[in-house]
Amino acid sequence: MVEIIEVKDKKGLKKFIDIQWIIYKEDPYWVPPLKGDLLKTLLGKDNPLFEQGEHAFFIAYLNGQPAGRICVGINESLNEKKNMKEGYISLFESINDKEVAFAIFNKASSWLKKRGMNSIKGPLSPTNGDDYKGLLVKGFDGPPVLMNSYNPEYYVEFFNEYGFSKSLDLYAYYHDIDSAASIDKNRKLVEYAMKRYNFQVETIDLNNLDREAKDAKEIMEIGMPDDWEELAPPTLEEVKAEIARLKPLADKDIIIFARSEGKPVGFLIALPDYNQVLKKLNGSLFPFGFIKFLWYKKNIDGLRIFGMFVVPEFRKKAVSGAMLYKCYENAIKNGYKYGEGSTIGETNHAMRIDIEKTGGLLYRTYRLYKKEI
Repeated sequence: MVEIIEVKDKKGLKKFIDIQWIIYKEDPYWVPPLKGDLLKTLLGKDNPLFEQGEHAFFIAYLNGQPAGRICVGINESLNEKKNMKEGYISLFESINDKEVAFAIFNKASSWLKKRGMNSIKGPLSPTNGDDYKGLLVKGFDGPPVLMNSYNPEYYVEFFNEYGFSKSLDLYAYYHDIDSAASIDKNRKLVEYAMKRYNFQVETIDLNNLDREAKDAKEIMEIGMPDDWEELAPPTLEEVKAEIARLKPLADKDIIIFARSEGKPVGFLIALPDYNQVLKKLNGSLFPFGFIKFLWYKKNIDGLRIFGMFVVPEFRKKAVSGAMLYKCYENAIKNGYKYGEGSTIGETNHAMRIDIEKTGGLLYRTYRLYKKEI
């Protein structure tokens, strides 16, 4: 009844992508990805994850009709750094049929076991970034913010019944920027902290991205905790690839660096919530999608904060608060009304405290699962 076929060419990858239009055709909250951009990612263009080890794509067919999919792979670099033998899954989709879902999981597990892996984790980002990471387990009452996961609620049952267990929950916080930023109230506090601890905050310099990439890499190398099992500090090439991928989406006023005497001590990256536009395009910029994109782009009123890092020496010195303040101050000037801070690991207590102090409301949870195989 269920047949699993490996995808090995561009034509097959297009079918792999199209499965989402089957799963979500009646879902009012789903935001279609741009097919062309996703295809480039799956082909490995500007995608450092696929350079880290073998990977494969599979489509499930039920009675000859596409019914599900999965990407499975091995991050050899991460395994070496963390002394693991772990594989990952990404981009899982399935119709509401347990037989189909379990057949997909079985294929992924057997593929990894044949390559010497003893555990499986996911869903992870298809780029090893913070896009489409984790399974949505709480907060099904609205569309996702830019590059965040979205899935039917029945996926949670599939993962649990197959034997996956929680590895880590990732949180999304909602901000009403007008009230959360409290610009006038916090301005003096930020100015005091910057003077006392000798640091400044400034927006990214898009004309000097080599410097910004090096500074971001340095901050992550120093500031990324060793106990983040699923992540390791990226290489400079990986940082540059991610910047190149995100640059077309960037609003320079909401990407913030903190420096002390010219030395980088923290950064915050936020992007406009282009999902407001993508929802109108149905996966394509052509023939008229580009006109729609330009029209709707000017009306985007939300943003997503993807990540914020501070080096240990400057933690508890209000650097996070100062960067959030600068981001929200500029966001209000540029017409943004809401922000989402995501995704933040449940064990990242310092970051959670910082974002909750600024009025962040925990409203969605994404889960990374793990299973021994």
